[in-house]
Amino acid sequence: MTSVVSRRDFLKASAVLGGGFALEFSFPVLSRAVSGGPSTEVNAWIVIHPDDRVVIRIARSEMGQGTFTALAQLVAEELDCDWARVSAEYASPNENFRRNHVWGAMSTGGSRGVRTSQDYVRKAGASAREMLVTAAAEQWRVPAATCTVERGVITHHPSGRKLRYGQVAAAAAKLTPPKDVTLRDPKDWKIAGKPLHRLDIPDKVRGKPVFGVDVSLPGMLHASIAQCPVFGGKLASVDSRAAEQMRGVKKIVREESFVAVVADSWWRANEALKALVVQWDAGAYAHADNASVTAMLREGLDAKNLPQARKIGDTAAALQGAVKVVEVEYHSPYINHATLEPQTCTAWLKPEGFLDVWTSTQDGEASMIAASAASGLPLEKVEVHKMMLGGGFGRRGGPQDFVTQAVLIARAMPGVPVKLMWSRTEDMQHGFYRPASIVRMKAGLDEQGRPVALHSTVACPSILKVLRPQALPKDGVDPTAVRSLYDMPYTIPHQQVDYAMRNGHVPVGFWRAPGQQNAFYRECFIDELAAMAGQDPVAYRLAMLKAGDKNRLVLEAVTRAAGWGTPLPSGRYRGVAVADGFDSFTATVAEVSVDEKGEPRVHRVVIAIDSGYVVNPDTCRAQAESNVIFGLGSILYQENNLKNGSIVESNFNDFRLPQMAEMPVVETLLVPTGGFWGGHGEPAILALAPAVCNAIFQATGTRIRSLPLKHHDLQRHARLGDLAGVA
Repeated sequence: MTSVVSRRDFLKASAVLGGGFALEFSFPVLSRAVSGGPSTEVNAWIVIHPDDRVVIRIARSEMGQGTFTALAQLVAEELDCDWARVSAEYASPNENFRRNHVWGAMSTGGSRGVRTSQDYVRKAGASAREMLVTAAAEQWRVPAATCTVERGVITHHPSGRKLRYGQVAAAAAKLTPPKDVTLRDPKDWKIAGKPLHRLDIPDKVRGKPVFGVDVSLPGMLHASIAQCPVFGGKLASVDSRAAEQMRGVKKIVREESFVAVVADSWWRANEALKALVVQWDAGAYAHADNASVTAMLREGLDAKNLPQARKIGDTAAALQGAVKVVEVEYHSPYINHATLEPQTCTAWLKPEGFLDVWTSTQDGEASMIAASAASGLPLEKVEVHKMMLGGGFGRRGGPQDFVTQAVLIARAMPGVPVKLMWSRTEDMQHGFYRPASIVRMKAGLDEQGRPVALHSTVACPSILKVLRPQALPKDGVDPTAVRSLYDMPYTIPHQQVDYAMRNGHVPVGFWRAPGQQNAFYRECFIDELAAMAGQDPVAYRLAMLKAGDKNRLVLEAVTRAAGWGTPLPSGRYRGVAVADGFDSFTATVAEVSVDEKGEPRVHRVVIAIDSGYVVNPDTCRAQAESNVIFGLGSILYQENNLKNGSIVESNFNDFRLPQMAEMPVVETLLVPTGGFWGGHGEPAILALAPAVCNAIFQATGTRIRSLPLKHHDLQRHARLGDLAGVA
């Protein structure tokens, strides 16, 4: 490991120069290199200092969701150390590769941070605890079974002798890890399951953490980039004579799909970029627009012999025999992730043939693979330093375009660190967007208005085809495209879900809770059916949910908490929806009003979530609130439009973010039933849009079948008094 430390010695120097890297969560070897004493790696996850400080390594990325703290809690719980002496640091992607993926997956998305790594991180803590106890027992020459541990202090009860973790860590590290360990029952948790302070918050309050845009290295240059406005287009020619004469400009870098200016400051690089005279080869999609996208999707709806995502019973025959058939269409637009931190990456191709990369990433290993491919260097000669993220939402996971670009630019400037940062316009117009989609839903009803058949046809792009083609099933059905439809919980005897993959040229990606539009479509349609049957929306749903179904349990919990059926202040109305995803179950009640100008306002949102277990209640509630404010933008006004092959919106003036004054009161009920592990980063967004839109129907009598709401004239239908229906 000596060579690894020497490659990073500059970190200490840069921290002294600018304070830029004075943070605890950095690299595993850093805790050993600069701790001021011989710390010990007990196992890959845990480093213990002589003064009993415990450093826990985290493989997943922290982007505000609390994974950094939750995973540390799970390790600390099984380790049984003193939480007040715990800190955390990122595990190194390079070391993960060199050490045969000892830290497992580094991808942070799909609400998987805790739920898919909880087992092995807990075992890491339990294994280390047994090794530490065994080391103490061997020193005392007593059976380990006669020793106990609490908060990092090992006690031999017959003699009263005690040893601290820091005193036996070195000896414990020499022991063979136990093959099997017993994990604590969650009912006995003392650290996990508690609303403990988040490890990242104190430093964030003090402005200490380094985000990708904060990286500052000695001699660093800056790059600003312009990509072809039309997706898939290429660079035809560049007249750079004027730009090359501008102050601070060091180089113009030309690649097939972009041109970049490197200068001694980002402002100078960006000003010089504006001075370039660039000609683009837009390709076949130079005239694509909203209408052509709609036509593409609608053609998919009408296509024959589509692959089926679900088939139960005989839907066609059941529809023919139904008392009443209801058919509607829903649609939603492309939407950018709009991370507040634009895409950024710093790359340094060193003379000795090693590449260092600093970036805000949701997947350190994916970043390393992209950097390796762009540089031509083997993986063992690439290190990715994971920075804190200024928003991810899926944008910084699968797509690693910003890393590839930064490395290509760094190749043109060998020996010099270069930081690439996209402008806001570049970020808005070159994303991997939430897919636009159109869904046709057709239900057959019986005499009581209950659905006996449901046929859904989904026309939308496939995210997997764009980002993970190897993961796309052979039948061509992308599960993210049919989520909430092919796995709906309602007991409808005959069901069929068809999928028409229609990708077009706009790149699509994993946008928080991929496929969440389908929950909007499904739950609004169920609400329509309930209204036609003259039934309460909650009772209508409960009649189709089996006893003991987790969806039923959260629906009952949320309606009790929200006071469903009780009087509301004049002008307010309730809507309800239920949805499951990411191995969690959620139900939402929204209270909404529509004023005389037709402006909707969400006043209160009540959410019930069953994730099986809860590691940190505070972070879980924070994630529910985050889902609400993030989701409100897409409900109220966010969309990305296409004209002449390019995205129209360019900044937050025409792609609004929700404001603090628009934030409703959010009440989150954590109702974990145990026995499984669900996520929290995304589930709460699933039922939000349908709950809001179902409330708008109660307020106005208008059914919302497309988003955003800004396109609907609610003023004509605003109801300012009480109406029949569910309040």
